[in-house]
Parts: sequence; C-alpha cells; structure tokens
Amino acid sequence: MEFTLSDNALKTFARCITCLARIGNELAIQASSSQLLFHTINSSRSAYECISFKPGFFDAYTVSGNSVQCSVLLKAVCAVLRTPIANIDHLTVRLPDPDAPKVRWILDCYNGMRKSYWITCNVEPDIQHLSLDRQKFPSNFVVRPRDLNRLLANFQSSLQEITIIATEPSSLPLDAANEIGGKAVELRSYMDPTKDSDTLLHTQLWIDPKEEFLQYVHTGDPIDVTFSVKELKAFLSFCEGCEVDIHLLFEKAGEPVLLAPKFGLEDGSHSNFDATLVLATMLISQLHEGAVSEPPAGATRAHPNTEERNASYMEQENCRADASSELPSDHTRIWSDLSASAFKSITPQAERQAQGETVLNGDGGREIQRISTMQISRSGAGNNPIDSNLYP
Repeated sequence: MEFTLSDNALKTFARCITCLARIGNELAIQASSSQLLFHTINSSRSAYECISFKPGFFDAYTVSGNSVQCSVLLKAVCAVLRTPIANIDHLTVRLPDPDAPKVRWILDCYNGMRKSYWITCNVEPDIQHLSLDRQKFPSNFVVRPRDLNRLLANFQSSLQEITIIATEPSSLPLDAANEIGGKAVELRSYMDPTKDSDTLLHTQLWIDPKEEFLQYVHTGDPIDVTFSVKELKAFLSFCEGCEVDIHLLFEKAGEPVLLAPKFGLEDGSHSNFDATLVLATMLISQLHEGAVSEPPAGATRAHPNTEERNASYMEQENCRADASSELPSDHTRIWSDLSASAFKSITPQAERQAQGETVLNGDGGREIQRISTMQISRSGAGNNPIDSNLYP
C-alpha cells in the first residue's frame, strides 16, 4: 500500500487525523483498490468513527493484492504531523507488504528537507467494523458548525453529556406552544441523578429549527437522546475546518446517534471523502412519560436572537462545576457501551451484561440497565473488511 497527497487534500487529511485522535487511541487502516478506511473506537466503546477516502482524494494511490489492513497508534501519527502543514510539499505513506512490521511516513518539505518516520504496526490489531444505514433514522437535522458552536457556548465547558429533545411543532399543546414561542427543539444539560444536583448549573435552551437549522425532520411524539459532548465537539471542529455542514441523525433514547458531514449533496457521492461518527446514547429517556417538555418556572423567555435565548438557571447561588475529571458519568460508562462482543476476550460476566442483564452498581446498590447493544463485527480472516453498508 502506498499513497501520496498534498495541498488541500493534505490539510483535510491532517484534520481527519486530529479528529480521530480526539476519539480513540488506535488507528485502524483498511485499504483496497476502491477506498481507504481509517477508523477508531474509544476505550469505553461508546464512540466509533470511520473516515473513508476514495482514490481520487490522493495524488497517487496503489494497493497490492485484494486488501491491506494494519493498526498504529494515533499518538505516533500525530507526532508525524507536528510539522506545520504549510511547510510540507507532500506526504507519502508506504507499507511495503501486508505483513510489514512498520508503516513509513515521509514528509517532503518545501525547503528541500525530507523527514522519514517508521511507525510500528500492532501485532494484533483490534479491527472493528460497524454498519449503519443512514436512511433508517427517522429524525435528523442539518446545522452549520458555527451555529451549533454558538448554541453550545450557552452551556458550561465542563458539561459531559447533553440531551437533545425533538418535538413536532404542530403537535405542541397550545399552552406549551405559547410558553416557549413555538420552538420545537430543546438542548438540555444532563444532570447525573447520583450527584448532588443542588450544586450544579442546569441549562435549558429552546430553539426554533427554522431559525437555526438548515434542515429539520421529525414527526410524531417528542423524543430525546443523551450523549457525550466531548466527541460531539471533536466532530464539530472537524466539520468546521472542512467548511461543511454537520448532519445529525437519531431515533430515540437508547439507540445510537449518527453524525456525518453534509456536503450539500443528497448522499455525498461526489465527494472524495466521507466521515461517520456513531455515539451510544443513554437508555433512559429524560422526558416525563406522556408530557411535553416545558420551561421551568422563572426561566428566561425565548428571544429571536439566539445569543439571548439561554434559559439557564441555578438551583443554588453557589454553583461549582466538576471540571477536574475527564471521565464521563457512571451512566455513560455503563449505558453507552456499543457492544461487548467487540472485545478480544469476553468474560462470562461481560457476556451476560452484553445480553441486557441488569447489573448492580457497587457504590449505591442501585439497579442500572445496560444500553441496547449495537452490532460491531471484528474483521476476520477471509473476509473483505472494505465491503460494508456504512455508507449507503
């Protein structure tokens, strides 16, 4: 396998690596004559990202044999790209043969300097593969990255999980519609019920999709999804750097959320690259059963200017955020596992948990039900890992 790229393609490639590094630690590379796949999964297996490149994305692209796959540390790849992109004439990545122990990365700079790096391949690469049909998600919206960044700026930077509530405008009761100005989408900071909520800042933001979104599709009863903010912001930065809109697709609580760049085309078939981020969501809905979400008493009324639309309030005057820990809450760690079947070795206890068994939290003895698992299959010998339904 060998490919070379330069100019704008090199800038996009560097953004892809940066985004992948903010999701997981290991970069799985799968190459065939038709496409090159980069994908990673985070340590808690609650986030999976895949980026595909077509041969036309590169200045030169060759693959010997049917397919090639290997795995390297993303930290090492990021070290290669520490050289400013503006100083690089072109980048060449070379794997001499499928069983080669190292991948060679070559930087040819404008000043005539050539830098070569050899990154060791993992002996047993943990190759994951996830296939989801974008057409099967009933609800979705498209938003400009800068607009979504502006909306998220209303929340604390230490926020770990966020809830999105989608409502059909025509289904709102008259009193609720008058109270929130007919706004059909709500962003809400997730509050861990195991923590003292009296000391935390709780923010709710109501949005008119006609004002903020380029596209909004939702029919039927209100639904909500709660997922990690960290991976959302990583993908948001990636789409903003690539100057493309972000497409977010979802179904309901407990089902995965899918994010993808929106190239302005129906399926992105004319783009030389594509990306997909899949986030597991909390199993328990944050909506009250049978009730539409209503603003809390004393909340700030909606305003046509989104900058003034922050309806956040404090339960107590002395608010403090737990920003020291980067780990997600216990709920996310337990409910957001994509699939225990993707582990190299599965203990009997993990297997029982993957089948939806109710487990006990040792801290408080409270019962927590695991998230509905998503199917991730490991690529095995004799299978072509490139043939997938990830991109319909």
